[in-house]
Amino acid sequence: MALEHSSATPPTHAIDFEAVGSTYFQERELKKGAAGWVLLVGLGVAYVISGDYAGWNFGLAQGGWGGLFIATLLMATMYLCMCFSLAELSSMVPTAGGGYGFARTAFGPLGGFLTGTAILIEYAIAPAAIAVFIGAYCESLFGIGGWMIYLAFYIVFIGIHIFGVGEALKLMFIITAVAALALAVFIVAMVPHFSVDKLLDIAPTTAAGASNFLPYGYVGIWAAIPYAIWFFLAVEGVPLAAEETKNPQRDMPRGLIGAMLILVAFAGLILLVGPGGAGSSTLVASGNPLVEALTTAYGSSTWMSGFVNLVGLAGLIASFFSIIYAYSRQIFALSRAGYLPRNLSLTNKNKAPVLALVIPGVIGFLLSLTGQGDLLILVAVFGATISYVLMMASHIVLRLRRPDLHRPYRTPGGIVTSGVALVLACVAVIAGFLVDPRVVIGAAIIYGIFIAYFAIYSRHHLVAGTPEEEFAAIEQAEATLK
Repeated sequence: MALEHSSATPPTHAIDFEAVGSTYFQERELKKGAAGWVLLVGLGVAYVISGDYAGWNFGLAQGGWGGLFIATLLMATMYLCMCFSLAELSSMVPTAGGGYGFARTAFGPLGGFLTGTAILIEYAIAPAAIAVFIGAYCESLFGIGGWMIYLAFYIVFIGIHIFGVGEALKLMFIITAVAALALAVFIVAMVPHFSVDKLLDIAPTTAAGASNFLPYGYVGIWAAIPYAIWFFLAVEGVPLAAEETKNPQRDMPRGLIGAMLILVAFAGLILLVGPGGAGSSTLVASGNPLVEALTTAYGSSTWMSGFVNLVGLAGLIASFFSIIYAYSRQIFALSRAGYLPRNLSLTNKNKAPVLALVIPGVIGFLLSLTGQGDLLILVAVFGATISYVLMMASHIVLRLRRPDLHRPYRTPGGIVTSGVALVLACVAVIAGFLVDPRVVIGAAIIYGIFIAYFAIYSRHHLVAGTPEEEFAAIEQAEATLK
């Protein structure tokens, strides 16, 4: 393979590209046209819907209902602004790399790698947290939980993805629709039992600013942010399906924005009627908060709690299933471009990246054995918020430096919108340290190992001719001519 230096690199020529033969990309192809915008909306909701069933309630233990409510408003604002910004970026750079491709265009290979690996940390860890919650639901339903459930779900759903993306996305859409129906049943069932007093039943502490509304004071708002993020975490993964979408310039904005609007509605209603019907103090540590809320509100198990428990498992499965898809596409793009070992991007006859599905699955299964769903959320949120900062900075930089680039969709408000998301993302990065700094520092060490791999090896072995590199080369050439 011929060795080339990137024309876009600094004078030190620290980044090297290798030319590859035509068979290289033929062995690394995804199935084209597998998804339209309706499936993308379903994919965006599926990524996140498990956060409505479990995980968000841990924020009640950090900030009380008022703290979690304000944190959720802030994070909903961040995600809405971010989705409008990502809609523009994904219509410009429609590749499987998603955020990695956006940052690669704005900041070069290092920026792309930093963003891509941060997203990878998020998507590789999130299924492990969801597996823990799936175990809690299965324990409640069938009396069986723990490692056997985690392993079974990883094997079955990775196997479905290996079979083919079109089939996987359609099955995911059906599962998500059923899970959304169960959320609607929960919301309607809890409304008659709603009381403001139940929302505020956590006793105030001595923290600064503590009150019935903010029992843990002002700092509780900040500490609740990682769990407010769980209502929306991973919706930004919709652009990872760009190379498998029928018309990415049209469908990506529709998919992102449509999914986010649905998620905001669910988050607001669940946060209101769940604690408002059962009591915030009842749900602070529950692994199965919706079922526990129904049981508490009605005094015993009912057909509604049984239905939500059973179908709630579908909600967890939908997110588990779809985030496996997301991490495999992120690894595929980084591997195809040479940032990660290249064998990870090889696809089978069904155009599925087998190793990119299996290897993170093994790692996720091992992490799920800790049983610490709340702490795994913190690790996933760390990776997510780092990537949000970099993606929003990419939007701002490309608007300022390359206003002439073709943008099939333009973000309402421009850099003001992405600037709001950027500021809130920076706040969210810091918030994890307030909950458990040891966990966040551990995640940062893993991130540092990825960066060291890039610095020592992969920056000298990047692949020329990938979609992300081609777009960057065209953009660089056009900039040089001006």
